[in-house]
Amino acid sequence: MELMQAIILGLIEGITEFLPISSTGHLIVASSWLGLEQTEGNKAFEVIIQLAAILAVTATYRDKISLSHLGLWLKVALAFIPVGIVGLLFHTQIKAMFSIEIVAIMFIVGGVIFLIIEWLQNDKPAPTTDIEQVSYRQSFWIGIAQVFALIPGTSRAGASIIGAMMVGLDRKTSAEFSFLLALPVMLAASGFDLLKHYDEFDAGNTLALMVGFMVAFLSAYATMKLLLQFLQRFTFVAFGLYRIVFGALLLWIMVP
Repeated sequence: MELMQAIILGLIEGITEFLPISSTGHLIVASSWLGLEQTEGNKAFEVIIQLAAILAVTATYRDKISLSHLGLWLKVALAFIPVGIVGLLFHTQIKAMFSIEIVAIMFIVGGVIFLIIEWLQNDKPAPTTDIEQVSYRQSFWIGIAQVFALIPGTSRAGASIIGAMMVGLDRKTSAEFSFLLALPVMLAASGFDLLKHYDEFDAGNTLALMVGFMVAFLSAYATMKLLLQFLQRFTFVAFGLYRIVFGALLLWIMVP
């Protein structure tokens, strides 16, 4: 992998991982545009930049990583259980579902759902405005909603944010809980992929791996900060519309 390709993919991973627009779909398009095949080596590179995104979460919420916030992390763990069980039991079937057409369709479906959720909310005040206020019941239902993210193109962030808003979290708190929930989900997924692809890391490609890692970390860190600022003034409508347009373009350009 060339250095510029590593920079582009790291930037896309960092920007899209925590936005409700599916990093997988964007990485597919970018890899195709850059002429990168889905080789085992390139899949190993994707694991590395995903780990960078995980590190960005820990850097952003380092003040929450302590025993004084144990209750919050127990709720995050509870929300992880449904997707962890379903992913472990059906990972082969989930991989078999993957296709550009399914990714594109789920982009559109997710966009429509975001527009519906925002229309139903209609600026009504949400009862939960801080992640420390999230209940175990809310955490469980957010975890159930996140299971739908196993369908390619759905977006882990998108599914968990929609689930959070449906059980009473405001937009900013929904995004923050989604960030924290990324830790166990991505650690499990990346750890599983790392075990499969650890022998594919090319020592001669160390510079590209390091650069891709740093770009993904910095862009993910900045994206989380900017998204929270954005949600203090705006809604998810723009993301819903973007998903619909992007999905339609995928169907038009990449599906025969």
